[in-house]
Amino acid sequence: MSPRRPLPPPPPPAHLRTWPHREALLADRNRAMGELTWRILGGRRLVLFLLTLVALQAGWLAVGGSLMSLDDGVVDPLTAVAGALGVCVGLAVVIPALFAVAFAVRRDRAARELLVQWASLDTDPPRDAAFRVPVLSLIWFLLAFALCAPGLWLSFAVPASARPGTTTYAEVAALMGVGLILWVHGLIAVTKAVGHYRWAVRLGARRPEPVR
Repeated sequence: MSPRRPLPPPPPPAHLRTWPHREALLADRNRAMGELTWRILGGRRLVLFLLTLVALQAGWLAVGGSLMSLDDGVVDPLTAVAGALGVCVGLAVVIPALFAVAFAVRRDRAARELLVQWASLDTDPPRDAAFRVPVLSLIWFLLAFALCAPGLWLSFAVPASARPGTTTYAEVAALMGVGLILWVHGLIAVTKAVGHYRWAVRLGARRPEPVR
């Protein structure tokens, strides 16, 4: 989500609400909820999520590969320079990507809070069903499984199978880093999918409120 495009504003406080009738309130409510739902789970958010994942993995592989080249015993000056350069290039990719992930998580949290605030204004069962977006939620859940499973396996299997004298510390650190990145992104994805599902269930269970 681009920082140049702000999230919808929160609903006005109760004493400042000036909707002329309930349909006007519902129209603004549904418009804000639709945009917020798309910001949290939509295709643009999914693409940015995958791009940051690819950037982190590429940067970390550059760092890990460079460290492994420096961990082969006697290293000539040219290899040392190339390895140091690879580490710097990898970190130049990893650090901004980490900031992007942190920003996206904070943005998701803010969007979720706004979604809850707008939903609490009223209920509109026929149109509220559209905000459940079961297909998008399922895509995020399946993506979470696809990331968490290999991520956890790498995080635990690599150090467990390491053998002194044959497996270097750089190899273990590089592969565990790959697994950690997958695992953390999987947790982010499953949190989004499960959180939205729980919110949608609560939204569907609410009873319509009296007309304002």
